Amino acid sequence: MSKYNKTVIVSAVCISSILLSGCSLFGGDNNKVNDDPPKVTYSDNAAKESESKAKETSGKATAENGIATELYLVDKDGYVVPQTVNLPKTKSIATESLQYLVKNGPVTDMLPNGFGAVIPQDTKISVNIKDKVATVDFSKEFKEYKAEEESKILQSITWTLTQFDSIDSVKLQINGKELTEMPVDKTPIQGALTRSVGINMDTSDVADITNTKPLTVYYIGGEAGSYYYVPVTKRVSNTEDNNIAAAVEELVKGPDKNSPLVTDMAPDVALLNTPTVEDGKVTLNFNESIYSSYKDEVKTVSDDVLNSLVLSLTEQEGVESVAVEVDGKKDLQNEEGKSISEPVSRPQKVNTGSY
Repeated sequence: MSKYNKTVIVSAVCISSILLSGCSLFGGDNNKVNDDPPKVTYSDNAAKESESKAKETSGKATAENGIATELYLVDKDGYVVPQTVNLPKTKSIATESLQYLVKNGPVTDMLPNGFGAVIPQDTKISVNIKDKVATVDFSKEFKEYKAEEESKILQSITWTLTQFDSIDSVKLQINGKELTEMPVDKTPIQGALTRSVGINMDTSDVADITNTKPLTVYYIGGEAGSYYYVPVTKRVSNTEDNNIAAAVEELVKGPDKNSPLVTDMAPDVALLNTPTVEDGKVTLNFNESIYSSYKDEVKTVSDDVLNSLVLSLTEQEGVESVAVEVDGKKDLQNEEGKSISEPVSRPQKVNTGSY
């Protein structure tokens, strides 16, 4: 279902400090054009924040009584989606973030519309972090879930915890006994879990999964008034030697044609050169199809296009920022008429809309 020629109204974006020098930009034919992108939060130089600021970057206080934290919740369409919420200040934000993933727990009153927690009700949780491995111990109630929820639980726990600079991987236990498989549908757990397990896996159009590798890109989900970015792990051929070009191609192609998700990329968008990474920055040189509109005869690039590119590409190792060119020219503008000539780094937090 093609949505490229339809205009949709998206939730207002907090974009007041964007596009200063060196700052962050943020806030199958499922293509669309929209007026405003979903909300995100910005960091002046997120790509270069040091390990010594781990606690700050993993949960920066945005109010006197809260720490902004990404919780990976399940939306009405069954996708695992990061939603940034303010959690009470605590000495163990990792433990608290998982406690806010428990059904009918403390997150209940702050859930965005259509979203739900994933960990079974009444589950008790403790987290021990050593050498960047988070060992999570659950009470016996953790076993009380439906088989179809199992992959979502794994994804939610893994991606919520690995947002923190102090955690690279996750091990699971029940009452102190390490899990080598999940208790209900028996999904195997081989060692520690990382983001390489993928999220919202899309294997459509893949004939032989054994000859493919995972690649995570961000599409747009939700509905008018509450749009948000959704990470989706696609499968690309093992023969693809440039993951950046492959990610751009997947964004252009869009999600599975039966998916409610959409992409803001026009179907004829194409890279003019093979992208390379230098000092953490990748430069993308597009044809003019990357332009979304004309305002006063000035060509502009959609905020959603830029957001999806930066979120998708900074998931890849070694990519810290993204510079966009059109026909080799850097003097581009976004929909607000502001320059986007500087590289764009990943935002600290994603999907920060109020519901």
